[in-house]
Amino acid sequence: MSTAVDISLTVNGERVSRRVEARRHLVDFLRLDLELMGTRTGCEHGMCGACTVRVNGNIVRGCLLLAVALDGADVETIEGASQSGELRDLQDAFIARNACQCGYCTPGMLLTAADLLSVNPRPTRAQIREHLCGNYCRCTGYHAIIDAVEATAASRNAKSGP
Repeated sequence: MSTAVDISLTVNGERVSRRVEARRHLVDFLRLDLELMGTRTGCEHGMCGACTVRVNGNIVRGCLLLAVALDGADVETIEGASQSGELRDLQDAFIARNACQCGYCTPGMLLTAADLLSVNPRPTRAQIREHLCGNYCRCTGYHAIIDAVEATAASRNAKSGP
């Protein structure tokens, strides 16, 4: 016997209300109920980072959170962050450096990299690697991703000054 619960939350700036199964994970709610396909299902254990989203401004793993636990929360997916233009330079750097080969991990990588750059605008390569260590990429070998984040940080810093 399943239990459905009414929830209301803000997703990418838009208020949404739905009736969802109590056991539905956030990643499934986003994909199945709201048709936001940028958030991916990978390992379903919070280890790969494909399901990374922001909840109340913090990056989290959408496969570990139940949608009903987020009633009243503010959720932002890759679609919302992309539409705002916040990630444009980071996305451009990923493309320029071939850091998004198959693209499966890219949404989670972008949100995680943006999180790093918001708290540390001048990260070292080691700090970038450490911050991204919870996001798996099976295609690039990470060098291109680290290059892209490093280049974005350098470009932003050159524009903002010392």
